[in-house]
Amino acid sequence: MSESETRQRLAAILMADVAGYSRLMSCDECGTVAALDTARAVFRTTIDAHRGRVIDMAGDSVLAVFETASGAVASALAIQAELGRRSAAVAADCRMLFRIGIHLGDVMEKADGTIYGDGVNIAARLEGIAEPGGVTVSDAVQCAVRQRLDAAFDDLGEQRVKNIAAPVRAYRVSARTAAAAGDVAAVPGRPAPKRDRVDKPSIAVLPFNNMSGDPEQEFFADGITEDIITELSRFRELFVISRNSSFKFKGSAVNVSQFARELGVQYVVEGSVRKAGRRVRITVQLIDAETDRHLWAERYDRDLEDIFAIQDEVTTSIVATLPGRVEAAARDRAARLTTDNMAAYECVLTGKVLHHRSNRDDNAKALRLLDRAIELDPSYAHAHAWKACVLGQTWVYNWCESRPETQVRIMAALQAALALDDNDCDVHRILAAINVIQDNHDAAMYHQRRALSLNPNDDLVVVQQGEVLTWLGQPEEGIDWIKKAMRLNPYHPERFWSHLARACFAARRYGEAVEALKCITTPDAIARASLAASHAQAGDAAAAEAQRQATLALAPSFGVAEYLTTLHYRDPAHREHHRESLERAGFPP
Repeated sequence: MSESETRQRLAAILMADVAGYSRLMSCDECGTVAALDTARAVFRTTIDAHRGRVIDMAGDSVLAVFETASGAVASALAIQAELGRRSAAVAADCRMLFRIGIHLGDVMEKADGTIYGDGVNIAARLEGIAEPGGVTVSDAVQCAVRQRLDAAFDDLGEQRVKNIAAPVRAYRVSARTAAAAGDVAAVPGRPAPKRDRVDKPSIAVLPFNNMSGDPEQEFFADGITEDIITELSRFRELFVISRNSSFKFKGSAVNVSQFARELGVQYVVEGSVRKAGRRVRITVQLIDAETDRHLWAERYDRDLEDIFAIQDEVTTSIVATLPGRVEAAARDRAARLTTDNMAAYECVLTGKVLHHRSNRDDNAKALRLLDRAIELDPSYAHAHAWKACVLGQTWVYNWCESRPETQVRIMAALQAALALDDNDCDVHRILAAINVIQDNHDAAMYHQRRALSLNPNDDLVVVQQGEVLTWLGQPEEGIDWIKKAMRLNPYHPERFWSHLARACFAARRYGEAVEALKCITTPDAIARASLAASHAQAGDAAAAEAQRQATLALAPSFGVAEYLTTLHYRDPAHREHHRESLERAGFPP
């Protein structure tokens, strides 16, 4: 890149300045300059320790850029803590207090390292909102780091800031002073899920504790937990609780027996990660939840480069210790490609969180993060696969300028992922979904079976097995698979209820379809129309009419033809069943 060239990239931007700097200078010019020099040294040392880069320190301000949002927030909290410690003995009206703002967004970077753009401007506006001695971040930042840092986020709502067209949602961030106490409790606002009996050994993995003393490493501990869950799920002899359910208990003081009872499992894995430089120590233990007895414990000290080999050792050891001495399935780790780039890994993890929110703005942010991951590591197959998934959501909800062009981009991302790693279950899961939309049922079933063989306990793969079987005309089997996915993840996305309702409707189990649809908190026009059709077939004309009117209130031009475009049955008779039911409910063609 020549001196005149610029490039656009995603970055975490930190802006800071001194509150009341002019007043401090007028009171004690020499003392203020000395305090500022000391503070600058703290900024430089701490930012460098968190893999950031200082761009400018003009006057009383600081501008820095980080590869990761967690690095920026951890650095800011550490800076404020250190500055607070150093100024504790200074009179309150003479203390130098910095305000810090952080945003995750696009910047334009010149060859000399200087940065410009809205990302910098928003960080500056957030710094203006921050309290003296405090840290304020944007919604994009809190989304990226909330599950990885031991910090509290206070929602300040949407803020109108100077020269920024759209309001910025801001959060005040503070380091937690103590861990939550007490036993684990049910998720607020919903009853503890009922668990069906499981006929094979069942296991849940608690989020591993970060013992590094470095909040930035929280995502690393979370990643270890997720990958161990994934590897355990490859063993068909186990019933493994999904990552989403286990992580509901992150940050709580967990009573193992109560945790196991709520999730309906026999065994619990817990552990910790301590990372120092290029070395990592992982401790892990397997507990019989009923007796609260430790069955097995181990410690692994390795160079960081061996981290994936460590995960294989841990999962194999756990399986070998379970009742019945379950024979470990043949592993294909050697054939699977992963990434050594931790920044790319973090981008993918954050992109997944944003994608699952299923709204247009977060989906766009997720796409930018996945593009960033691919830029950092073009050979990272999982990033390409999830880019296709995110693009698929834009296609399904018509959040794109051109659906044909988006479909081409989806297929390009999937082909790239497939070429890099044919053993990534998400690649095959997404290919199955795309082929369903294109009515290529045989291809869809091939990729779905491949995804299921690669990860038989991934709730997204399992629920899609139920979907695909329903489209193929086997709704009774589909119902069983969808219910299995709900057991794997008791905190599943609401769209699982839609899949169950469709399978029940196709199986002529109309009352069950109604009950499933009632579990959707904010039904859209399609869900309302499905309710109307189910009530009509069940013989409840009054309920059908009420839902028909509710549908038209949401979508006045809604008709049968629009609904039928959402269906992908192989047998036209199933489509006609929906048509006849909707017409019975009173919808126009």
